Amino acid sequence: DGIARLKQLKPYRFNWKSDSSTIVDGFFAHEVSSIVPESITGTKDAVAVEDDVEKGLADAVGDPIYQSIDQAKLVPLLTAALQEEIAKREALETRIAALEAA
Repeated sequence: DGIARLKQLKPYRFNWKSDSSTIVDGFFAHEVSSIVPESITGTKDAVAVEDDVEKGLADAVGDPIYQSIDQAKLVPLLTAALQEEIAKREALETRIAALEAA
């Protein structure tokens, strides 16, 4: 089901609020979390509490704690989808060759 899962990913082109001059390609972590959950760290819309400040995860209570995405963990899904697509293409090439030979 690599292709079906891959089709659920929505890539975006965006810039970070902290660096509006640099445009990057990527995904929104909360959208990827249901497709490749192991690639996501954190909770959507999390807000720091005192314990988070003490652990150094935020500067102040109430600050946002952003989710992050380890895009390397998307590679197995991308590989599976590519393998499925290659197998389909090879099957079609075989059918075309058989039709042309007839």
